[in-house]
Amino acid sequence: MDGELITWIFLVGGILLMLLEALIPGGVTFILGFSGLGVGILRYLGFLEDPFTATFTWLFSSMALTILIRPFIKKYFPGETSFKFADEDYEAMDQIVDVVEPINEFDNNGRIRYQGISWQARSMEGKIPTGTKVRIKYRENTTWIVEPVDSLEPQKTQLKNKNRN
Repeated sequence: MDGELITWIFLVGGILLMLLEALIPGGVTFILGFSGLGVGILRYLGFLEDPFTATFTWLFSSMALTILIRPFIKKYFPGETSFKFADEDYEAMDQIVDVVEPINEFDNNGRIRYQGISWQARSMEGKIPTGTKVRIKYRENTTWIVEPVDSLEPQKTQLKNKNRN
């Protein structure tokens, strides 16, 4: 392959990789392109005449720049990040859900519908019939421990009445 053609491949390839950074953000393609452009310039000036030396120079300079410069790029041009608390139990606490199979306090045969999925459930006290609204309190293994919402409402009403008097 002609030496001038290889030089142009490095120059044009480097520029294309640097432009490709707009489509594939992250800094790596820009660094690869910058290294290719540098090697192309060195070949044009006559410092790297051998194609194998030019290729290895591009590989090592790309690797060195990636290791040395990428942390600074990530620091000053951070990507978009999001955080979601991944504790299902914390997110489920105090959620009000429907009972789909009768629940009791003795076994895990009852079921609730939480986030569109049927889960095993057990009550904190007494039986809870199908169709009742319950509040999730906590979880033991795969069983949600619940209490009826209806039994809580009269307590809140009584507290409000006491506060008014």
